[in-house]
Amino acid sequence: MCDQTFVAITFGPCDSCGNPSPLMNIYIKSEAINYCSFCVEMMACRGLQKGESLATLKTESDTLKKKLEEERGKLNDVELHQVAEKIEVLNPLSVKTRRVMKGHTNKVLCMDWCSDKRRLVSSSQDGKVIVWDAFTLNKEHGLALPCTWVMACAYAPSGCAVACGGLDNKCSVIPLSLDKNENLAAKKKSVAMHTNYVSGCTFTNSDMQVNTSMLTSSGDGTCALWDVESGQLLQSFHGHTADVLSLDFAPSETGNTFVSGGCDKKANVWDMRSGQNIQSFESHESDINCVKYYPSGDAFASASDDATCRFYDLRADREVSVYKKDSLIFGASSVDFSMSGRLLFAGYNDYTINVWDVLKGTRASILFGHENRVSKVRVSPDGTALCSASWDNTLRIWA
Repeated sequence: MCDQTFVAITFGPCDSCGNPSPLMNIYIKSEAINYCSFCVEMMACRGLQKGESLATLKTESDTLKKKLEEERGKLNDVELHQVAEKIEVLNPLSVKTRRVMKGHTNKVLCMDWCSDKRRLVSSSQDGKVIVWDAFTLNKEHGLALPCTWVMACAYAPSGCAVACGGLDNKCSVIPLSLDKNENLAAKKKSVAMHTNYVSGCTFTNSDMQVNTSMLTSSGDGTCALWDVESGQLLQSFHGHTADVLSLDFAPSETGNTFVSGGCDKKANVWDMRSGQNIQSFESHESDINCVKYYPSGDAFASASDDATCRFYDLRADREVSVYKKDSLIFGASSVDFSMSGRLLFAGYNDYTINVWDVLKGTRASILFGHENRVSKVRVSPDGTALCSASWDNTLRIWA
């Protein structure tokens, strides 16, 4: 079975044998079918050669994985911090809270900056999406969605629309206007539809005039590329074996790749044109909560419930640095790079934001202020400020 993804279990007639039973919704060549567990097993065994079994194929797969790791290990000649030994140590950072944004009545789950470097959008467990002016703290737009736990939000590159999604299994696009009294709910348009919650969304087009396509990640174990205007599914990405919790689009203008991370402890790099998983990294010991590309697009960082952040070089095809301390025992929920790429900001479940020196692998600073776990950190487009969202119902601007 190629492109196999188990999405949800429902009850009904099997598409193969017709018997009513619990069904597994699986994808084969991007087409969804509903089979009972017996028919799934029969289909898996149908293509086996003489003397083969599922057990022998699994053993062969594990052996090949070990060989790949050995080959990767042979190229592992030096660690990043060893190369950076002669680079000067960073000066002490003087980053403080400059603004506190209050308005949500429950946990703030996500936020994103507008390309104008001034406005930002946030989404919360209270079911609301708010567009803020980060300079004045004014709320420019507010929208109540029909469900709570709005887990994902994103600003369009043009600044004229925002996207949001969550437990309603949809991702909706909301056009913004200068009229602050306009009813945004009436203009809301559903673009993406998954079979489980939407965990992340991002616009892929860098053209400031057009927001043509959007990427989403979901608890159904898939990522998907959608046409914003028509709502049509352009490409689906199957490869994770559990919930996908985060995704990030490559920053380069010609980039046709994105990275995703999820509950299967894997970070996968995808080719958007073919839908193929082109690289995969499995060094975390628990769920990957966030993935973020390095500014150059040649590497990415991940944050995990195993209390570590990790840095992967795509050209070397391996992990090159791990950011951890024995005193850090709580999971990391979100990461983002400074404009230069020298600093890595990481939000943790112990209410702090740790600032890591990417090259040396050491902690440069700790930011205190939030009163509950930090759910999202994002550096502004011009690199002058950091915004953090938290379960304490607030957002903070740091500079």
